[in-house]
Amino acid sequence: MVERQDFQDKQYAFAAHIRDPQNNAAPAGIEDRRMAIYRELFFNNLYNLLGTYFPVLRKIHTNDQWHRMIREFMKLHRAQTPYFLELPQEFLEFLQEEYPSQDDDFPFLTELAQYEYAELALSVSTDENDDSGVDPDGDLLAATPVKSVLAWAFAYHYPVHRISQDFLPKEQSAEPIYLAIFRRQNDKVGFLELNAVTAALLDAVENNSTGLPGEALLRELATTIHHADVDALIKHGADALKEMRQLEILTGTRPAG
Repeated sequence: MVERQDFQDKQYAFAAHIRDPQNNAAPAGIEDRRMAIYRELFFNNLYNLLGTYFPVLRKIHTNDQWHRMIREFMKLHRAQTPYFLELPQEFLEFLQEEYPSQDDDFPFLTELAQYEYAELALSVSTDENDDSGVDPDGDLLAATPVKSVLAWAFAYHYPVHRISQDFLPKEQSAEPIYLAIFRRQNDKVGFLELNAVTAALLDAVENNSTGLPGEALLRELATTIHHADVDALIKHGADALKEMRQLEILTGTRPAG
């Protein structure tokens, strides 16, 4: 029992040192040259892996900034999964809940991370659309539009889809940025920027529990947003629905009701 406890103590000491070598001594009796191999292996794997999963986030940070971010992740976060593909979600949770903010952090840091994570999560999602009873060419106004389960809508304070080394906004946008991120049948992931009305329309399609046809959804929307020209809204809404179907954000229609 004593030997088992001693072994566990060394495991904890080893893990603590790997996470934060500056503040946690290595287990006694292990040559530092050997420990250095593990220190570098664990850190470099995360450094490169997360840089691959969050490419824009990585590019807009210096090596020192990214180094600091990964080290803080190792020090502070207790991951609940051993799977590489689930590490991005752990990193996102760390940035949203535990990351000690720095004076030089970008104001859009967590929003950009969430956007890049959503693209990744969508690309590997195993969800499948139920196409039973769906007419891919159905009348989007007379029948019930059907939203793809591989299309996710988000609202942001910053234009995260445009951020790059050459575009680093300092202030929030005056109005929310609505984005639909989607995966097509060829597995390519894309996005569509929405305005407030089309975002509300897509939300109405997704939450259409009574199976209203597209025109009825648009008439309800016109009432909700107090739109004066209902016919114009229906015309523009029909065009928006067609575009979303072309992009496979919508898979088609089902009979109304």
